[in-house]
Amino acid sequence: MTQAATPRLAIIGGGPAGLMAAEQAIDAGVAVDLYDAMGSVGRKFLLAGKGGLNLTHAEPFASFVGRYRERQGEIAHWLRAFDADALRAWARALGVETFTGSSGRVFPVDLKAAPLLRGWVRRLRAGGVAFHMHHRWLGWQDDGALRLATADGERAVQADAVVLALGGASWPQLGSDGAWVAPLRQAGVDIAPLQPANCGFELAWSEHLRRRFAGAPLKPVVAIWTGRDGGTQTRQGECVLSEYGIEGSLVYAIGADLREQIAAHGTATLRLDLVPGHTQAVLADRLAAPRGKHSIGDWLRRRAGLDPARCALAFELTDKATLADPSALAARLKALPLQLRAPRPLAEAISTAGGVRLEALDDALMLRHRPGVFCAGEMLDWEAPTGGYLLTACFASGALAGRGAVDWLKTPPDRRGRIPLMRANRLPGEPG
Repeated sequence: MTQAATPRLAIIGGGPAGLMAAEQAIDAGVAVDLYDAMGSVGRKFLLAGKGGLNLTHAEPFASFVGRYRERQGEIAHWLRAFDADALRAWARALGVETFTGSSGRVFPVDLKAAPLLRGWVRRLRAGGVAFHMHHRWLGWQDDGALRLATADGERAVQADAVVLALGGASWPQLGSDGAWVAPLRQAGVDIAPLQPANCGFELAWSEHLRRRFAGAPLKPVVAIWTGRDGGTQTRQGECVLSEYGIEGSLVYAIGADLREQIAAHGTATLRLDLVPGHTQAVLADRLAAPRGKHSIGDWLRRRAGLDPARCALAFELTDKATLADPSALAARLKALPLQLRAPRPLAEAISTAGGVRLEALDDALMLRHRPGVFCAGEMLDWEAPTGGYLLTACFASGALAGRGAVDWLKTPPDRRGRIPLMRANRLPGEPG
């Protein structure tokens, strides 16, 4: 009797989602060919670890999934397949211990991404994954073969199933350039426009502020903005003045709301409480004390506790009449308005919003109208703030897509239309 050939899975993209899908497949005895346009895998993953790899976050599950905004129901399903604890256990199995910082962020003990990636690639190679570098996916031929551009010209590859893990379009020099949008749209896949996420925003600073204070941190401050429900939202944190405007973790955390306001109205107003340690009334009393020979800048440092950067920002956005009126100045310092004109370009963003709409996928992340093709990672239509949430969801979606591809390959072709859905224990309001 002729032995059946081992099914082959093609994975396009060597970031965390693609590599995790490969791991699921080889563990299940499926042969894997992994293709990537770059000369090595994990380029953006290594960049994420340059300042200390924030692998995941230790907050409770309900709070964790809330970071994914309108997609929290679907991503809760992903995280049930591979959550933050599973990610830490996975790293430990590769010999990389993790620790939880004071903010709840989780890091490798050595803070580095390279040892983790090297160990992972070694394990995948030992498991039989065949890596094919400098292969750029171009779409499909009419017979369903994958079109791949190489240095030696285009080649066609047949596969029994495919996982697309092509990344977003931020930091295109690392391989994620969004070029996959055109062939997928041509194939009829519904794709939300790609937009910058976790990015800075542009303001019209004076030359003085740009020259003297670009790169200066603003901390602590409280952001005050209008949420997507129309209500006033507040959040304390840190941000940074830049030559073009403002950036930093606080801005990234609320950036989706700001981006949507700019898209709807042309600008967005972000107010900053520069003195979160005092109420407006207390601050007004402190500023009303006799100033004597002190300059207004020295007075703000002494009585309001403003450092040079916050003081310069207050001068930048406050007229002379308000500076001379303690009550009006206190109100201004507690809600200093910044008019944001635009998010920074997508190529500069930390991550990408938009992508393959989750409604185009089933519960195993397979394209509903292209059976046997699964999608994972940042190319899907979701977003999250920095803090470990981006990486965790990429890993989780890769695990889910990889397992889905294995189930697909191991199900007889005449029964594939009857594969049961894998969702259980939905969150309240989670899509069915």
